[in-house]
Amino acid sequence: MGSATEFNRRDVFKRAAAVTVLAAGGSSFLAACAAGGGSSDGKTSAPGSTGNAANPFGVKPNDPLDVVIFNGGYGDGYAKAFEAMYKQKYSGANISHLATQDISPKLQPRFNAGNPPDVIDDSGAQQLKIDVLEKAGQLTDLSVLLDAPYLDDPTKKIRDVLLPGTIEQGTIDGKMYSLNYVYTVYGLWYSNKLFTDKGWAPPKTWDDFIALCATIKSSGIAPFAHQGKYPYYANYVILDLIAKQGGTDLVTRIDALDPTAFDDPAVLAGVSAFFKIMQGDYLLPGTNGMTHTESQTAWCQGKAAFIPSGSWLENEMIKVTPADFDMAFLPIPSLAGDKLPQTAVRAGAGEPFVVPTKAKNQAGGLEFLRIMLTKEGSGKFAAAANSLSVLKDGIGPDVVLKPGTKSSSVAVTAAGSNTFNYSYPDLQTAFDTELQNATNELVNSRITPQEWVARAKAATSKKV
Repeated sequence: MGSATEFNRRDVFKRAAAVTVLAAGGSSFLAACAAGGGSSDGKTSAPGSTGNAANPFGVKPNDPLDVVIFNGGYGDGYAKAFEAMYKQKYSGANISHLATQDISPKLQPRFNAGNPPDVIDDSGAQQLKIDVLEKAGQLTDLSVLLDAPYLDDPTKKIRDVLLPGTIEQGTIDGKMYSLNYVYTVYGLWYSNKLFTDKGWAPPKTWDDFIALCATIKSSGIAPFAHQGKYPYYANYVILDLIAKQGGTDLVTRIDALDPTAFDDPAVLAGVSAFFKIMQGDYLLPGTNGMTHTESQTAWCQGKAAFIPSGSWLENEMIKVTPADFDMAFLPIPSLAGDKLPQTAVRAGAGEPFVVPTKAKNQAGGLEFLRIMLTKEGSGKFAAAANSLSVLKDGIGPDVVLKPGTKSSSVAVTAAGSNTFNYSYPDLQTAFDTELQNATNELVNSRITPQEWVARAKAATSKKV
């Protein structure tokens, strides 16, 4: 249903797929990679800069370009727009376009044969694991891209126009190997039409949120729905409450699986605040057992007022969202004494694009990424996929955004430098699973906030 590598449900499918890939044929893939890496020392290589701002990688105008796109929630219309932009610049290039959800089954044999595509949106349930590809010397070091001139203003480098965290998200051992292109924002979502009709004001504090929940319930609508079969959605709320209360240093300690992090009073404060939803009986009946689409559909139907999610939500539910729904984003409301401001949001880069070392048109693959990182490219992506790119100020006034995307864009601007993100869902999967299990017990009121904290602290010993 969507893209991957954002810290959300897509990662669950990715991790399951990774196990499958390594168990079924992964050894032959690794062997082939080891035998056919990027260079004699096992390190990846990339074209050097030509010193020509218009063509820094030395693209040959008539060389064909082979593009593979994960065909998930973002679709592939945006990629076709990028290809048209590439074709305008290199009219003699024949562009091959494959949109598929079967990334690993389609591409593993090509990597084995030393014939990978030139650029890949490596995402989805059957993503090829980027760390595996990098260790085998199969991915181009994108440092040359970061140091290339920005097409819209050649006085700037690409690295200067990326949103915070983009480079870090694609970095392994000090080098960037993937361009995570989609900038995802996490928080609560609501229908602005519903709130306007009812005269409800979006809350800025958690106390106001809980008070509003009581008002919403009295109107006959459930205040809160969540994707119960996937508890990490509820963890967006819990961990964001914790982050805002305790600050970014606490986020870092949690990601590092520091058991003493869970002794910080901010942790219990965040979990206890979230638990007030259950104490007030504010959950949509049955939401604890629903899938993401089931709960989100009920929310779109007006059966619940709030739902947690990332900014892929609007595009994911576009077919069932009423035309006048007016989807809107809300940063997690503040607790008293928060170290981060109310406008702070969890946000980060996802949806990795890579250029294989053995791509026939490696220079063209790099140039394709550079074209993506233009105002025109970012605007076309936003219009087609209803999501933001990692380009700073990447949405021009001429781009017409859907309400939810516009709302999340406004939130990112308001947050400024006050953004944060967690890496544990991607890098500490055993811990993440235990945290989800604890949250499942919490939303069913089978454990207390204090017991949730104890379980989370104990889970720090489960390192991968």
